[in-house]
Amino acid sequence: MAIFERIGDLLRANINDLIDKAEDPEKMVKQIIIDMEEQLSDATQGLGTAMGSLNQVKKQLANAQEQSNSWQEKAKTCLASGNEELAKKALENKVNQDKMVVQYQEMCNSMEAQVNEIKSQIDVLKQKLEEARSKQAMLVARSKMADAKSQMAKTLGNLDSSSAFAKMDKMEQKIEAKESQADAFSQVSGVQNTEDPFAKMDKENAVNSELEKLKQEMNNN
Repeated sequence: MAIFERIGDLLRANINDLIDKAEDPEKMVKQIIIDMEEQLSDATQGLGTAMGSLNQVKKQLANAQEQSNSWQEKAKTCLASGNEELAKKALENKVNQDKMVVQYQEMCNSMEAQVNEIKSQIDVLKQKLEEARSKQAMLVARSKMADAKSQMAKTLGNLDSSSAFAKMDKMEQKIEAKESQADAFSQVSGVQNTEDPFAKMDKENAVNSELEKLKQEMNNN
């Protein structure tokens, strides 16, 4: 049946491959689940139709068996009453009904096998659908993480002389060079940094204090 070939194709689909090719993985995964749900619905409807046909054949089988039994009883009655010819006609009808019983039984066996196969395929589809639903969030998260890693790799791979990171490094190097050059000029020219006026005042106060101590010491002598 075509519907079950479609189910088989869907079950064999590589979800990760579809996600890799999708522009929007989240929408793609959602669509896959929707497709599987539609296939499950179609398969369930097909199962219902098949089971309805099987039940109809079972009724025909039961009716044929009932007719066979009925002709059997009529043949007994005719034979008991001494009407052998009528009994033979009843048995002829019984034989025809027995043939119908065999045919209906073969149909039932074949249709039951098909129904069981459809049920098995539906069970597989349900299992795959549940797996897809449980993996939905995980697959979308993995796809987003892969996109983020790819974007970062591209960014780091583009760090050339024109990138903002490279420009910042070069600017820092230039400033360090200027600082080194200024220090070198200061050392060559003997120019020192202007002394802190507050430190100079503290130094003078300390010297004056020592001078006063020395004077007092000398006067005492």
